[in-house]
Amino acid sequence: MDKKSLLPLSLLLATATAFPAAAQTAPAETTASTQTPAKAKNIIVFLADAGGVPIINAASLLGYGEPQKLRIQQWPHLGLSETSPVDQFVSDSANGMSSIMTGVKTRNGVISQGPDAARGRQDGTPTKTLLEYAEERGLLTGVITTQSIADATPAATYAHSNDRKTWGTIFPQAFTPRFGDGVDVMFGAGRAKIGEQLAAAGTSFDKLGQTHKRPIYSTLDEVPAANLRPVVVGDRMDVHAATLKALDILQRSPKGYFLMVEWDAHTDDPREGLQNVIDFDKLIAEVERRVDLKDTLLVFTADHSFGLQVDGGRRGEPLLEGYDAWKAGPKEGGIVRLKNVLVNRTHTGEEVAAIATGAGAERVRGYFPNTYLFDVMMKAWGWAVDTKTGK
Repeated sequence: MDKKSLLPLSLLLATATAFPAAAQTAPAETTASTQTPAKAKNIIVFLADAGGVPIINAASLLGYGEPQKLRIQQWPHLGLSETSPVDQFVSDSANGMSSIMTGVKTRNGVISQGPDAARGRQDGTPTKTLLEYAEERGLLTGVITTQSIADATPAATYAHSNDRKTWGTIFPQAFTPRFGDGVDVMFGAGRAKIGEQLAAAGTSFDKLGQTHKRPIYSTLDEVPAANLRPVVVGDRMDVHAATLKALDILQRSPKGYFLMVEWDAHTDDPREGLQNVIDFDKLIAEVERRVDLKDTLLVFTADHSFGLQVDGGRRGEPLLEGYDAWKAGPKEGGIVRLKNVLVNRTHTGEEVAAIATGAGAERVRGYFPNTYLFDVMMKAWGWAVDTKTGK
């Protein structure tokens, strides 16, 4: 490994001084947690984009008329994950997901690079992602999202960029991986915008597919059954169908797999956002039934929280009373005021839930920085951090 791949001293210092010592410390060991945890063969991360604690609570109330009725709310291991970047209190998806995937907090807008990056101006040190660790060890990998496959959350698993908006240079990185042979299953949206940026860079979906001998389909239905490394970039993505299709492929791996599934949970439109969480939870329950928790770790969390609060309501009455009138009326300002729900349509800085079940899940407990989830998953696999190309 050449000297350029070693982490600069400035980055080590920036990382060490960016967070208080207490925030860096993993939850204290307890008698129960000192027992040898089960080792994971497979890991699935379910990422609700903007799905903070208030949104999880409201989704249960909307879907079932009672609190704590979601499947994820029945999982046995729970912690609160702090999401801030190195220089602010409120995170975007780029820093939030990069921190989880690499164990290194960075700056908003930056994709899996260290805090020595300057958004849009200067690259930072590439930080090694969980997906890259899995690829290096021969596991199968998958990335699925309701959003653009080149947007911040999915991109943080496979790409490195100082600007989350550069989809035309982010997406092609999936075909030129630093470790292994790259993401095996990629299903997401964003086809029109990614295509425009690829064209501006002098390439296209067809050219990428031909160069790397991996066709890039526009729908799930186009994928031949024999294609075990499918890439689909559509206008929209049915994440339920995509996840089950991905599992059919990934579960064939003798070494194990890593899968990240993102479902948008922003509640700018409260009914749409909360229904997304309800549907995501149903998918998660279905996936849970299909895996063996003795060798599979399931983690649910969010990249950041969002400004929704339930401040009224009674059992037996509609949670979103007044929604239809709001939907039909003019949309002015950043506030949604329903009878029982207030939405300030912005990211917020409070901790988000991290909930886990399966092999290695017992490490998820207490308050911790979101970077701790990286350590949870690495330890579940029994892998050591690569100090030269990792942190």
